[in-house]
Formats: sequence, structure tokens, C-alpha cells
Amino acid sequence: MARRTSLREFQEGLARRLAESREGERRTLLGLETPDENWLVDLADTGEVLPVPLIASVPMTHPWYRGLVNVRGNLCGVVDFSLFHSGDPITPAGSARILLAGARHGSGIALLFARTSGLHGPDEFGAEDDADEQRPWVSQVLSDVQGRKWLKLDIGELVRHPGFLDAGVLAA
Repeated sequence: MARRTSLREFQEGLARRLAESREGERRTLLGLETPDENWLVDLADTGEVLPVPLIASVPMTHPWYRGLVNVRGNLCGVVDFSLFHSGDPITPAGSARILLAGARHGSGIALLFARTSGLHGPDEFGAEDDADEQRPWVSQVLSDVQGRKWLKLDIGELVRHPGFLDAGVLAA
């Protein structure tokens, strides 16, 4: 038979667990990698991270727009985040992952990354620069204790940028 607890015991236990979670180490940044760059995304700004499903190509688009994927009945456009930044293409297999990034911002976008590097806390990084003028979706440039450079991604800024929204190419 299940143990019965009083409302008072339940509330005390809940308050204790909440206090413990506040005191614990906060890891609020997700690390993602392309072949050339390291990226950080605020967990509050992200959706799911998934292995790459089958991508259906879409004609008449820029090479960085890899196509469409079906995620539980929802179509999402896949952007190769490395190619979008003129880097090397990412092979959508193995450790590659897609980040469902646009749902919070009203768009069905999935960003393709080469791999994830786990959760990080803001205290693991020191600030280098505030922003990247050429890429307004880079909200901050950071470095970790090993001296690696990390770019903090502002997904809202990215999905509103005209260069990101214009995936189509004109026929010659």
C-alpha cells in the first residue's frame, strides 16, 4: 500500500527540493559545434536536439538550406549552420544533430550542427567581445578556460535576419 503523506510534509519536501535546485550548479547553456566554430545557445531559447532524420532536399535554394525533415508530423527547414557561415558542409550522420530552434520564435527551423558538447554554466566562460557586427545573431564572444573561442547565438535575431530568411535562389 502506498505511503500517505500529509500536505504539510509534501510542501516541506517540495520547498527543500526547490531550495536545493537553486543552490546547485546552473548549467543553462548548450554547447554545439560546427567544423570551424563553437556555439553556445541559452537553454531557454532552444527546442529539442535530435539525431538527424532523413532530409528531403528542396530545389532552388542556397546550399546551406539542406531541405526539410519530418519531426513527429511537423515539417522543419534544415539549415547547415556551418555552410550558412561559409564553412565546410556538415555530414548529416554520426554525431551530427539538429537543434529545433524556431518554434519559440514562430518558425519551423532546425539548425544542423556537427556535434553537441553538452551543457555548460555561464561561469565557465570569460567575455572577449560583445558582438560580431557582420553577424548580428552573435550576441557575445566568449572564451573558456582552455582558451577556445565560443560564440553565443541569439536565435531570435537569427530567425529575423533577412539573409537567413532568404533561402531561395533565383533561376538564371
